[in-house]
Amino acid sequence: MGPLGFLTGIVLGSAASIALVLVMVVVIFALTAGAQAAIGREYPELLATAGLFALLAAVAGTAFIGLQRERPWRWIAQAAMWMALSGIAWYYWPGPAR
Repeated sequence: MGPLGFLTGIVLGSAASIALVLVMVVVIFALTAGAQAAIGREYPELLATAGLFALLAAVAGTAFIGLQRERPWRWIAQAAMWMALSGIAWYYWPGPAR
């Protein structure tokens, strides 16, 4: 495994673990949404975040498999992974209040 495969594996593992933890939080929020009104207001943003990281994990998994098996589409998958990662960074970059 080369350095790019190692970096892709780190992105894959990190995104998958973040997505899994966020899905667990979604389940807890779903079970307690009636008890706290503030939780209900945060639920849409939590779902969006879980979806973003699940998407990143899926794209990174595809890129990782492409690299390991030396598929011809591996560079397209790599580009998609780095674009998804950049998109998430841009989404959370501090800026004017939304």
